[in-house]
Amino acid sequence: MSNIKKFRIISFKDKKKILKLEKLSIKFGKKVILDNLDLGLSKGQVLGLLGPNGAGKSTIFNLITGLIKPDFGSIIIDNNNVTKYPVYIRAQKFKIGFVPQSGGYFHGLSVYQNLKAVAEINIKDKRYQEEKINTLISKFELDNVRDIKTILLSGGQKKKLVISMALISSPEILLLDEPFAALDVMTIKMLQKIIIDLQSDDHISIILCDHQARDLLNCVDVAAIINNGKVIAQGTPSNLINNTEAKNAYFGDSFNVN
Repeated sequence: MSNIKKFRIISFKDKKKILKLEKLSIKFGKKVILDNLDLGLSKGQVLGLLGPNGAGKSTIFNLITGLIKPDFGSIIIDNNNVTKYPVYIRAQKFKIGFVPQSGGYFHGLSVYQNLKAVAEINIKDKRYQEEKINTLISKFELDNVRDIKTILLSGGQKKKLVISMALISSPEILLLDEPFAALDVMTIKMLQKIIIDLQSDDHISIILCDHQARDLLNCVDVAAIINNGKVIAQGTPSNLINNTEAKNAYFGDSFNVN
């Protein structure tokens, strides 16, 4: 299996569940989106979510961040039930960062101004604000576009900026909604490396969902297939692609990652 990731679920990772979704259920009108769904994220893990359109992947992110509430079930972060907590408490106290599929930045502001806007909300010390901004600009190689309006950036630069903005608050859990959508091959490889570095260097636990199954499987430790509101299969990428239920619901018989 050809992949960018050099390690998966090896001994140094903490097996403690930093995030647990327990029996989550939600419906919009008469349509059931999630049906007693159980899912967990271990500390230091990169978890990928796959599934057909309408399976509920983005709904899971909206529930974790607090943008919507479940009809039933619990969201547990570090053994705290946060189901009834508003968005800002989950983001600030429980250190959740979110990178949306598109947008997430101010079009008319420069890279620096976007980061500054987020830093002023999350960091009180002005000197530390500047230190954090400069560190992220350097880390994500945005120095040469520091003062360029974001509307003029490439797709890859915009994605790096939005990830940088999510990292201003030093999250412990980072949610990435379709990070590889509409990007070229080289930019996808760059983002895969960023995801792996966030895990290994910054010790961030990550959940990402994407329809680019091969690209997702090449940078996660574990992936889960969501279908009909439930997790129908879960495991390491090599195990998952050979799972009968995963094949029937999502991959098909001819799928491979090479």
